[in-house]
Amino acid sequence: MKQLIKDIILENQHMVFPEMVDRETEIPLDLKVIVSLVGPRRSGKSWLLYRAIRQLKARGMPVSHILFLNFEDERLPLQSGDLDLIIQSYNELFPDIRMEDVWIFFDEIQNVPGWELFVRRLFDTRSRHLFITGSNARLLSTEIATALRGRTITLTVYPFSYGEYLNALGVSTSAKTQKARSTLIHYTAQFMYHGGFPETIGIDDHYRIRILQEYFNVMIFRDIVERYQVTNIDTLRFFIRKIFAGVSKPFSVNKAYNDLKSMGYKISNKYLYEYLRYCNDVFLCQSVSGYNHSEIKQAKSEKKAYIIDSGLLGAIQFSVSKDHGKLFENMVYMELLKQAYTPMYFKGRYECDFMVGGVVGMQALQATWSMTDGTTRDREFRGLKEACDYLGISHGIIITPDLRETIQYQGLTIEVFPFYELALKGLEV
Repeated sequence: MKQLIKDIILENQHMVFPEMVDRETEIPLDLKVIVSLVGPRRSGKSWLLYRAIRQLKARGMPVSHILFLNFEDERLPLQSGDLDLIIQSYNELFPDIRMEDVWIFFDEIQNVPGWELFVRRLFDTRSRHLFITGSNARLLSTEIATALRGRTITLTVYPFSYGEYLNALGVSTSAKTQKARSTLIHYTAQFMYHGGFPETIGIDDHYRIRILQEYFNVMIFRDIVERYQVTNIDTLRFFIRKIFAGVSKPFSVNKAYNDLKSMGYKISNKYLYEYLRYCNDVFLCQSVSGYNHSEIKQAKSEKKAYIIDSGLLGAIQFSVSKDHGKLFENMVYMELLKQAYTPMYFKGRYECDFMVGGVVGMQALQATWSMTDGTTRDREFRGLKEACDYLGISHGIIITPDLRETIQYQGLTIEVFPFYELALKGLEV
């Protein structure tokens, strides 16, 4: 076994990594804590490890000081008792190198039972340069915090942001000319339909949809069914499709339960609440609370659910794939999340899509695909006005695909600006 591990260590040290798109997520190389990467499947966690290794090599780091293993390599059928063989093998290959001078990268380490104790011991006694990734099926943020007890920082890796998407396609992010702005508006719609999973960029629509549908099936069967030992798979799939269909609206577990009951399914609604938690845990969707000054009321509020990628949403739920409003709102939510906001919605007499807090305080935002219809404009204005009054602010924001204007409405100043400005500049500009 040790000889095999040695061969793989040496092979990986001379591996030629593929060309990569720059990501906005930066792996801190010198913090001397365990850096853990989590996120949905196929979002680019391994690529970030590759980039970190390339950066170390660019600094002049000898390849002998880099230990990289991918635990999805079928040649490494390791059990917990075998993990120390990795260190023994490395020390036998490089007896003159101190382990504290070695940068260690473990990809998909959750595949080995008992990895937590090994990683903790390695960090405490051998090396303070330790980086791990794991499929969200078995390596969740809460589990990392418990297992590694303050020794780690956890970074969430999402599919490409809009800026990363443009970079992957070689499209300029400049908005200095009318032609450049028109280009960004064009790619706004394309990004909304296609989504940001790295392996789907530039792929023909037919194959892109099939790839996304396969991601969806893997998330259900490997990440949820296998991990949580769900036996009622038909009910789970029906429930998840209800979540997809209900994007941008408050999602009622009780209503889904009644729908299932009327169709002859027999299941307790407590299991549906668990299903929703599973979907959040594996990054299939994200639940959003209603904003309230009272934290108790906020916690008890009816939840909305947004899908981790608008391209995935459209590939799975055909009815939503033609609903520009839902796709656009989902895309705006995800862009806010990628910018480290924690969006919530507001519900009073009217509704406001997002409330977010930042350096300048709380802000209220609407996400609107089109403002040409007078009824739509009135609805967006009323919801934004009520939300801003609740916050005690006199300035609101509406995000659209293409418009930029300033509107005065009943004492409220409304800044309307295009999605590409939100995505490329953020809110606090």
